[in-house]
Amino acid sequence: METVQELYQARRGSALDALAHLRDDDMIIVPTGVGEPPTLLTALSDQRTRWRGVRVAQILAMRKYGYFDQDTAQHVRHAALFFGGASRASGQGGWCDFIPNYFSEIPTLIERELMPADVVFAMASSMNAQGYFALSLGADYTMAAVAKARVVVLEVNPNVPFAHGHCHVHISQVTSLVESSDPILEVGLPAIGPVQEAIGKYVADMIEDGSTLQIGYGGIPDAVVMQLTHKHDLGVHTEMIGDGILKLVECGAVTNRKKTLLPGKMVATFALGSRRLYEFMHHNPMLEMHPSNFTNDPYIAGQNDKLISINASLQVDLLGQCGSESIAHLPYSGTGGQVDFVRAANRSRGGKSFIVLPATAKDGTISRIVPMLTPGTHATTSKNDVNYVVTEFGVAQLRGKSAKQRAQALIAIAHPDFRGWLREEANRMCVF
Repeated sequence: METVQELYQARRGSALDALAHLRDDDMIIVPTGVGEPPTLLTALSDQRTRWRGVRVAQILAMRKYGYFDQDTAQHVRHAALFFGGASRASGQGGWCDFIPNYFSEIPTLIERELMPADVVFAMASSMNAQGYFALSLGADYTMAAVAKARVVVLEVNPNVPFAHGHCHVHISQVTSLVESSDPILEVGLPAIGPVQEAIGKYVADMIEDGSTLQIGYGGIPDAVVMQLTHKHDLGVHTEMIGDGILKLVECGAVTNRKKTLLPGKMVATFALGSRRLYEFMHHNPMLEMHPSNFTNDPYIAGQNDKLISINASLQVDLLGQCGSESIAHLPYSGTGGQVDFVRAANRSRGGKSFIVLPATAKDGTISRIVPMLTPGTHATTSKNDVNYVVTEFGVAQLRGKSAKQRAQALIAIAHPDFRGWLREEANRMCVF
């Protein structure tokens, strides 16, 4: 029987060796964000005309690889589970695939073969003595894909942390591996302006000691984080762990002691931050990385008392419907975990879900509080789910309120320049 080291050496090779396992029409599953393997995806880009109909499915691409190319999309093309800066142009241009989803349900789509998972390309930590690698940068849906895929290829990098949780792959599950020692991509905290700071203060003031946090990436969530450093015994059950949460741990605000699900443990499904964050994750018993059908499942996450969910939107109408992922019909991002965690917070005893957005866009010329969503907008969080909506002008609490009460509350937190227009439209629509 071969030892784990012998198995490792037998599977070790170049990126070109790994690409030999690909077939036409394969779906390649790639983890979220910095869990994407740059050596493998660069080689795939360079060789892309060798295949036809290959797709690369990912929830958030970080780098614009060569296969983001309209002219060769028939060979290899992106299949977006969520759009970001690298993939947005291809989505708006219509030359990549878009797969609508809730983040919590992507593993189920793979397990039930509603979404193919022929091949996995993923970043992984170094192998431990027992033959396990950690997919700590993105356990997300990738663990489900590993269980289904014909081919599993790992890009092994000693800079990837070996984290605890359900994020481990054994060498016996690996078809091929390549080695890299490049630094892991770092993603800094976004800029925070006065509008983000004002919104963040409203939210922070409503977060009690002992709450459990779900905080995403963005200026407003980070503005909230910066105003939580004086809180006590906060917990973390989130999809993304980033440098904002790391700051709360370092200042002592996060202890996880009061969590009612997995007390003492932070839980996340992907990481996006600095080298300090990745070093913090390495063999840290305080942190567990789990797939998104655990972290984002509303029933599971909602078992945390005082669960706080903070998510951004692009537009909210007078009923409270949120268009968080498109500009009219043009895709901008995706559903991600927004609905998952809004529903989880609604289930949680003492939970609060916040939809946050600046009151205006385009230098104050457009109101983000609107009478009705712009035609073609991809509706994200429904009127039945939304709870608190927050702009720099205040907080509107909507659950349990009538259509008229909702409209009144939302107009009160719109920019003053647009409140008269919104009242007129509400009257015209017989909401008032």
